[in-house]
Amino acid sequence: MWVDVLTAISLFLVLEGLFPFLNPNGFKRSMAQILQIPDMGLRLVGFASMALGALLLYVVR
Repeated sequence: MWVDVLTAISLFLVLEGLFPFLNPNGFKRSMAQILQIPDMGLRLVGFASMALGALLLYVVR
C-alpha cells in the first residue's frame, strides 16, 4: 500500500514540475491569472479535479 501512495506522490510531483520546467514564463502568467479568480471559482475547479481523480481511480482500480 505505501508503495502505491509513494508512487502516486512521485507521479504528482513529476507532473507538477513539467509546466514550470518547460515554460517558466507561461507558468508565471498562469499563476498571475489564477490570482484573479474568485475563491469560489477555485473551489469549484478543485472539487471537479478531486471528483474526476476519484472517478478515474475507481475506474482504473
